[in-house]
Parts: sequence; structure tokens; C-alpha cells
Amino acid sequence: MRGRPMRTAAVALAAACVLVAGCSRSQSGASEAELKVSTTTAIIADLVRQVGGDRVDVTSIVPHHGDPHSYEPSPGDAAKVARADLVFGNGLLLEEPGIMKMVHSNAREDTPKVEIAERLEQYGGTVMKLEEDLGLDVLWLGWAVEGEVAGDGSQVRTTATELEGPGDLRVYLTDTLGRPKVYVDSSDGFDGSDSFALPPEAHTHVNWAFSEPGIYRLTVEGRTETLDGRTERFGSGTFTFAVGTAAPKGVTVLDGGHADVALNAETGKVYVRADDDRSGERTRLAPDEVVLNVPDRARESVPEEPSYAFLGKAGDPLWVLPQAVLGKHVHGDLDPHAWEDVANAEAYVRRIQAELAKADPGGAKTYEKNASAYLRTLGALDEEVGRTLATVPERNRKLITTHDAFGYLAKAYGMEVAGFVVPVPNQEPSAAEVERLGDTIREKWVPAVFVEPNLASRANVLKRVAQDEGVEVCTIYGDSFDDQVHDYVSMMRHNATELAKCLGGKA
Repeated sequence: MRGRPMRTAAVALAAACVLVAGCSRSQSGASEAELKVSTTTAIIADLVRQVGGDRVDVTSIVPHHGDPHSYEPSPGDAAKVARADLVFGNGLLLEEPGIMKMVHSNAREDTPKVEIAERLEQYGGTVMKLEEDLGLDVLWLGWAVEGEVAGDGSQVRTTATELEGPGDLRVYLTDTLGRPKVYVDSSDGFDGSDSFALPPEAHTHVNWAFSEPGIYRLTVEGRTETLDGRTERFGSGTFTFAVGTAAPKGVTVLDGGHADVALNAETGKVYVRADDDRSGERTRLAPDEVVLNVPDRARESVPEEPSYAFLGKAGDPLWVLPQAVLGKHVHGDLDPHAWEDVANAEAYVRRIQAELAKADPGGAKTYEKNASAYLRTLGALDEEVGRTLATVPERNRKLITTHDAFGYLAKAYGMEVAGFVVPVPNQEPSAAEVERLGDTIREKWVPAVFVEPNLASRANVLKRVAQDEGVEVCTIYGDSFDDQVHDYVSMMRHNATELAKCLGGKA
């Protein structure tokens, strides 16, 4: 259980629609909102509706069933943002960078753009570090950008300019539906298009696929980009990969754990950023100080699906450092999924109330009244979630999920994140990876694993291993709603009930 005092408010959890006195009415009887508000996610949209009532007209950019990490906004989304008087995002790099770029490009210059979680602690919330550890048996290698870039919506573009080696390199990302998006493909040469962009202080997971064993040297360069089209080159570096062969002597060899090819927009330096497994400290190694190892155990085969034909002929050998986390997953050092602790949702509400009142001073009393009522609802919900999860036997308070979105829930309500499991999409996991997942389930005595509805179709390995181990597969909500769950209170109540039911507690 959480360490803060239990609340005593006895409040019905059913949310009531508040009719705001003084709202003007159209001839059809529908209320005319004082504010048009656009939000990045449906969860934030629901919180804004609870505070705003009839004074706000709220639309969400990411729809129900959508994934804020990977959703690509449409022209219709841009039109909604252009009409908005206020835009709310989550921040902490939850949203796919294209969403925030669209917001900054299309919102009116005088429209406030509020990323709620960026100042959550000022409103009584807490923010925690994002913990990532899949226990892969090969290096988990991503791309990262460090250092700030001036200007809203600015980003850093990383471009591959040269590759020396015996074969080809493809760097690609697989989305939540299993579709690949290729960023770097050396087979057709480098013409400046082998690139991708990240916002400042961001990191992303990708697949690195090599067609032949041997030593490879990849040269990349960085450029800053602003919304007005200005670019500035700031640095380059050459990274060495040992693929299915012995690494050169006299340098640090990275063979496992978490690391990134990193570019620093402030210093102009390019390096490998790695997490030390023993100390937990982050080290930065110059390109000539390190070799990135792609061992023979990373050998796979080109999938049969036509969408993967860019990798070669189906069945051909391939040496792969896997993306591991399904879908586009750009993030920073802090965990953005703060709402999974109901106390943090209360902090979201306080920030929303303050920003609505600032944008619409005439509605300040209404927003205060609505927020107070909803905060009482959330206080009762927080107690209910805590009571429900307290019934789970201590030995069963282990979470294995399809997404690293439940750290706040675990910390707030006395659970433990035992692992999040998403295998390399469209490729069979190795026997060692399947065995390790089974071992985790057995060693932790896990009675159930949890799948998010929008990732259920891609969680085949997790389901199969759960079946082999005789444990239940249950449903939990992380980033989005669906046809069954439409609001935040229902989502958190479902999560608590499902966790208790599946882990041996009292639902």
C-alpha cells in the first residue's frame, strides 16, 4: 500500500454531468462552449470534461484504441488543433513526436500548449524514473538525443552517411500492428534520406539487421531542425559493429544490457550511451572506444511476410539486435504514465483547473466547483483501488504485462513489476527467451499475465508461454480506452478489479 494517509471521503464514484449556470444555449438546446480544447489522449480529454463541464468542447487527437506512442495525426486532427483555444498534452515524451510537431505547427500562436506531467509535482503529483530491463540475451541498442534545442517543436535529425562492411544494414521499427518502417537501408546507397528525427532528450527503440557476418563501420551525422525550416549540422561519428565475429582488441565491447547511439545537440558530440548493469550509472563512450557486438546467437532468418522483403529473401540469414518493445516508443528518462497512480490523476485535475481558469476567467468558479467534486470522486477511487489490491496475497503481487506502463500503479499500490514482455515482432523468439519467460513466471509464482486490449493481437508469445505454464491471461488498460471502457474512473476500477481477480485477491 502507498505510504500516504488514507482518505475518509465517502463519495459515490459515478461521475455526474454538471450543468453550468449561465451557459448560453443554441436554439436546438445544446450548450455553446466557452472554450474549444484539444487534448492528445482520450484519458486527458476525459479529465478535462470532468473539470470543464458544459463550458468546454473537448476533442482528443489520439482516438479510443489508439496508441499515443505511435499514432500519426491526420489533417482532421490538425484542423481541430487550429480551432482550439487551449491544447493539453501529457508531456514527458509520452506522445509520438509527430503529434507534438503537428500541435506546434497548427495551433494559433497565442494558444496555450500545456504538457501537464512536465510540472506535475507542483500540483501535488510525483514523477518517477522509467525503468527498462527486458533481460535480452543480446545488446538492446537504440538511438538517443541529448541536449536541448531552442524553439517549440524543434528536433534533431540523425542521418546515416556511410557504411563499410561485408553486407547491408537496415535499421527499422515495427509498429503495434507488425508493420515495419525503414529508416536506414544501405543496400541502395545513402542519399540523405536514411534518417529519422527525435525531439530533444528523447530515446527510441529500433531493430538493427545485418545481412552478413563481419566488421561494420557506420557513420552518422546530426542536424537540428526548427519548425521554420532552419537546419544546422552539429557533429558526426563512426560506430563499429562486430557481427557474428570476434571484436577488435583494445576497446570496450558492449555485448548486452541497454545502450544507445547518441548525439548531443549542445556539445556537438556523438557517442555510445550505455547503462552499467552493476552500478546503474550511465556511461558515455567515444565511437573509437567501443565496439557494439552482434553475436552469432543474434542470428535469425528473414520473415516470410511480404512486408519484410526489404531484408532479403525469406529464410536468408540475418543478424538482429531487436527493438524488443512493440510499436514506436520514443521516450525520455522519466516514466510518462503517471495517471496509473490515482493520486497523480488528482494532480492532473488541479493543473487542468488552473489552466482552464486562466484561459476562461469567467468560468473560474465553475471549474473550481467541478474540480472539487471530481477530486472527491478520485479520492474515493484511490481508496477503493488501494483496498481492492490490498486483498491480493503478497506473494502474488507481481505484474507481467505487454508494455512498461504500470510502474506508477505498482509503486502506489504495493505491487511489483516482474517484467513486460514483447518479443521481436514477426520473428520467433529464441528458445532461450521463451525459456527465460517461463522461468520468470515459475520463479515469481505468477498466477496471471496481463495484456492491454490494443496490444492483444501482438502478444502471441506471452499468451503461449502463459498457457504452457498454466497461468491466466487477463486484461489491463494503460494508454487508451476502448469500446468497453470510456473514462478514467472505469479504467482504474477495471484494472484494480482485474488484478485482484486474476492474482488471487477479492474483486
